[in-house]
Amino acid sequence: MTKPDRAGHSQRVLVIACGAIAHEIVAIRKANGWEHVVVQCLPAEWHNRPERIAPGVEEKISAQLENFERIFVAYADCGTGGMLDDVLNRYDVERLPGSHCYEFFTGTSAFNELVEEEIGTFYLTDFLARHFERVILRGLGLDRHPELMPMYFGNYKRLVYLAQRSDDSLAEAAERAASTLGLEYEYRFTGLEPFGSCLVDFNHKDARTGAEGRT
Repeated sequence: MTKPDRAGHSQRVLVIACGAIAHEIVAIRKANGWEHVVVQCLPAEWHNRPERIAPGVEEKISAQLENFERIFVAYADCGTGGMLDDVLNRYDVERLPGSHCYEFFTGTSAFNELVEEEIGTFYLTDFLARHFERVILRGLGLDRHPELMPMYFGNYKRLVYLAQRSDDSLAEAAERAASTLGLEYEYRFTGLEPFGSCLVDFNHKDARTGAEGRT
C-alpha cells in the first residue's frame, strides 16, 4: 500500500480509469485520504476491445473539462497503438506509464524481466483472475467455440498471476485458469506498488503547482 499522502490540495482532480482497476484505484484514494479526487470508470470489457479506449477517454475528457482543474487517465497504452496518447496530447493530460496494466502493476524493470524469462506469457491481474470466465472465455467466444483456443493461446507457455492482494480464492481461480488454458502456472505478488506511486506523484504535482492546474 502507498504511504498516506494527506497534503492539502486546492484542485479537484478527475481520474478516468479502466474499470478493471477500479478496486485498486479506490483503495489508493481511500488510503491516501484524497477527498479532492473523483474516480470515473470506463467499461472493463474494453480490455478485449482496445479500439474503444481512445474515443471513450476523449469523450469523457471533453465532457468533464469544465468540471475539474486536472484530469489523469488511469490507462496505459492498453493496445491502442498510440491512439490514446494522441488524444491525451491534444488535451495535455497524463496517463499511467507503460504499455499495459501488467507493466504498471509490476514496474517496467520487473516486467521486462518477466518477458525475458518467457516471452510466451499470459498475465492475469486480480480483476482478470476473478472474472476470467466472463472476460476471457466468454469475452473471446471460447465458451461457444473452444476450437479457437489454439489460435488465441497456442503460442503461450505459462500464465503469471500478478496479485495485487493476498487472496487464496483468487490464486486458486488463477491456477484454474492456467489449467483451462493448458499453461504452466506462476504466482507473483505485486501489491499496489509501483502503481500507487504513479498516482501519488501526480497528486504531488497538484500540491506543488497550487491553483495553476492545466492550461
